[in-house]
Amino acid sequence: MTANRRFRDINRIGPVQVGTSFDGRGQQKHTAVCTAPRCGFSADYDSRAAAELAARTHRCPVR
Repeated sequence: MTANRRFRDINRIGPVQVGTSFDGRGQQKHTAVCTAPRCGFSADYDSRAAAELAARTHRCPVR
């Protein structure tokens, strides 16, 4: 299954981008994604505050 999402309200907190989109059921989801090479961190959250907290506390395991 492919997730064709249209993100809006995208912010960058360090190497992590936080964006808002709608899931397949029409519910609003917030996603945090690390853009560092070889990191691979991404997660969906129900609230914007939770996604931004994850972005602020994320530490890349690859250095």
